[in-house]
Amino acid sequence: MHLTVTGKQTDTGDALRRHVEASLGSILGKYFKTAIEAHVVFSKEAHMSRAEISLHIGRGIVVNASAAAGDTYTAYDAAAERIAKQLRRYKRRLRDHHAKAREPAEVSERARDYVLAPIAEESEEDAGSEEPEEDAGGGPTVVAEMSTELPNLTVSEAVMRMDLADAQVLLFRSRSHGELNLVYRRADGNIGWIDPELDPTRRTRRREA
Repeated sequence: MHLTVTGKQTDTGDALRRHVEASLGSILGKYFKTAIEAHVVFSKEAHMSRAEISLHIGRGIVVNASAAAGDTYTAYDAAAERIAKQLRRYKRRLRDHHAKAREPAEVSERARDYVLAPIAEESEEDAGSEEPEEDAGGGPTVVAEMSTELPNLTVSEAVMRMDLADAQVLLFRSRSHGELNLVYRRADGNIGWIDPELDPTRRTRRREA
């Protein structure tokens, strides 16, 4: 496993790196055996220390967790416990996924992922203007643009990936009918699933393609 430990306004010495390496090795040995790479970032938030852990444990599977505490070790240990809890929850499914990873990989689609600037609140002087502040193309200002995978998944697989990545939403192509689906976290703590109602013949054509 390739491990990187970095600090933002935080000192990360050899002792902290050894603690991280031993901790992640113990967690992975208990729940998943191996990982491709791990990134741990320590930073300061006012008087608190924050630890962010990102584990790439298999094809398309990323586990993220973060925590804040009064010192770096306590913050890291709390984030690591969340990682362990997630791996424990999906232990069986992850092992099945790991076994399937030996099979030839499917050709995955790519999608463009954009970060948009927030829309600024209008001042009284701007209230009378006809057009809001936008980029030259007529849309909101793009802060960043990147490529992301559009995986082919079942709904349960999509929920697992979203949960492990500590994400709020996941767009995927449904393995059952080939159309785009979306899962997301609801404010009430439940998971939402959007499955558009489309012409049945279109779904049939996609399955046959």
